[in-house]
Amino acid sequence: MFALNPKGQKLKSQVSSAFKFRLYLLFNLPIGWLAGMKIIDLTEKHCITSVPFKWINKNPFKSVYFAVQSMAAELSTAASCMVAIQGHQPSIALIIVDMKAKFRKKATGKVFFTCVHQGQTYDTVAQAVASKKAQTLSLKTIGKMSDGTLVSEFTFTWSFKQRQS
Repeated sequence: MFALNPKGQKLKSQVSSAFKFRLYLLFNLPIGWLAGMKIIDLTEKHCITSVPFKWINKNPFKSVYFAVQSMAAELSTAASCMVAIQGHQPSIALIIVDMKAKFRKKATGKVFFTCVHQGQTYDTVAQAVASKKAQTLSLKTIGKMSDGTLVSEFTFTWSFKQRQS
């Protein structure tokens, strides 16, 4: 099992705090703050995020706009990536290199995105550090409403590369 370094543990604690995460969004990702994105749960095994259905998030078809869903879906994969790279020296660059999405039903309520492959993130970061070469990882997240209705599926491919010292 992967052990987080102290900086990774601190970041995980900060993003897991609703108040601190809302402040982070306000100052660093204001559109996420306006949309009402939240991290519900972040563990070494999964990350659950949510985005509400509200006036500012809706499209003309009375459902959650696809780009708003994309933000919350990305967050469910990005949170563990950010925690995993935190504190490495030299630092590790993190970027999305591909995204695929499937929309199944209209999202007419709060949507919860669950990514369950978080452990792979830590292994990929370890490979990037050991090899000194870019490594990629595709993480899938599933979006469901409170009643269990599947509304969307996303796959984000992340690239991890340790910077030169």
